[in-house]
Amino acid sequence: MSELAGPPRIRPGDRRSTGLAARTVARVVGLATGTNPPNLFTTLARHRRLFRPWLRFASRLMPGGALPRADSELVILRVAALTACDYERRHHERLAVAAGLTTDEIARTAAGPDSPGWSPRQAAILAAVDELHAGQQLADETWLQLESHLTEVELIELPMLVGHYVMLAMVLNGLRVTPDSPQPPATGPIDRLVAWAAARRIRS
Repeated sequence: MSELAGPPRIRPGDRRSTGLAARTVARVVGLATGTNPPNLFTTLARHRRLFRPWLRFASRLMPGGALPRADSELVILRVAALTACDYERRHHERLAVAAGLTTDEIARTAAGPDSPGWSPRQAAILAAVDELHAGQQLADETWLQLESHLTEVELIELPMLVGHYVMLAMVLNGLRVTPDSPQPPATGPIDRLVAWAAARRIRS
């Protein structure tokens, strides 16, 4: 348990404080991931002018980025380990399973790129995460390894993805956003349809 753990410093907003559109988005994401409407969304949505452009940008990185979803989840889980961000880790452990990572791979993200069992591509990506987090730089050797596995577009996206989730970890840790709680599967026909469509989007 982090020494900074405690009650949220800013409580998640309700429909009145966040607006109907933000509340709807949060509900849809919660249905897709099997949790309550994510507390990250309902907290950030209190700042309406910031929330909407952030959401557009974030969705271009994940799930709408060029990197395969399994690679994106490796990046995010490694960032969560390096920043001791419990919220990020728990949320993306669920998404990583949906993206095709094994439970062993998910657990090994805490050990980093030197843990045995990674493919050369995975090891290169994880090494890049560690270097970017530690010094905001990439060694030439690491870059050469990345170039042998990633496209130009993926090479541009990778440090942006790392930086974005480091930033989110700062927000989540700084505001003490409470991790989301698992919820029973959707039962109503509309909720089931929404959950299916949103989950398909998240996994693609």
